[in-house]
Amino acid sequence: MSDVQNTLRDRVRSLLAEGKISCFIGWGPTRFKDRTIPKFANKPEDAGELVYNEHCLSNLAKYALDFQFSAEVAGIAVRGCESRAINRLIADGRLTRSKLYLVGIPCEGMLENGSTAEKCAFCRHRNPVVYDELIGEPVAEQENPPRFEQVLELESASSEDRYDFWQREFAKCIRCYACRNACPACNCMECYTEQYRTGWQGKQANTLENSVFGFTRAYHIGDRCIECGECERVCPMGIPLMKLNRKLVKDVESLFGSEESGLSDDASHALGCYDKEDLEEFM
Repeated sequence: MSDVQNTLRDRVRSLLAEGKISCFIGWGPTRFKDRTIPKFANKPEDAGELVYNEHCLSNLAKYALDFQFSAEVAGIAVRGCESRAINRLIADGRLTRSKLYLVGIPCEGMLENGSTAEKCAFCRHRNPVVYDELIGEPVAEQENPPRFEQVLELESASSEDRYDFWQREFAKCIRCYACRNACPACNCMECYTEQYRTGWQGKQANTLENSVFGFTRAYHIGDRCIECGECERVCPMGIPLMKLNRKLVKDVESLFGSEESGLSDDASHALGCYDKEDLEEFM
């Protein structure tokens, strides 16, 4: 990956020096060799601090919202997950494509705690689906990753066992909202959990209120989730949020025949439109 890193630094240095972008969002080092953090390069000399290695776990797309009202163009490194997230944010009206310069990077998967990151094990789009320029050669996509394996396992359990499972999991939630903050599909200008309206959502960190938040958030993004796994990765309590998200993704695809979210910046999504031809077995 050192070749990609060097090329990335050179390109970002040139883009900033030529004034094509005002800032570039990539990854930077930490004092730990197996950890990276999002890095904002504002000057050509900052490009030398960018890194790209097997520990670049963070999905950078949500950081582009820092520039949503800027008149200048922001650059950002995009792999498959970031590119789909960018498309999702554009479709949701939060970003403007002309104000972004996307540097695509094919990805063969990242490491977490010494092994393949779980979110990468389920990835179906390792190459960026949209970019302005591509660094490196496209990589082979994973054939038939176990995308819904955990969902099928959950579906095979009884309703009582499923209820008990999620009660145990949401009992651990500390309502830090890290899942919401990291999720590209959770991009409302104001989250309903922060609105002071009686009856919307309690502020208590207990199993009932945690479940209301968890299920409401999952349904909110059910047809817009790009399956990047950031919500589960950043959860400090280890709640398997992608089991719930992928269950809804699976159902939406089955009911509406919709394609995966984020493959384009088309604003349409299954739960945001009405079609008289929609299946109605659930009614």
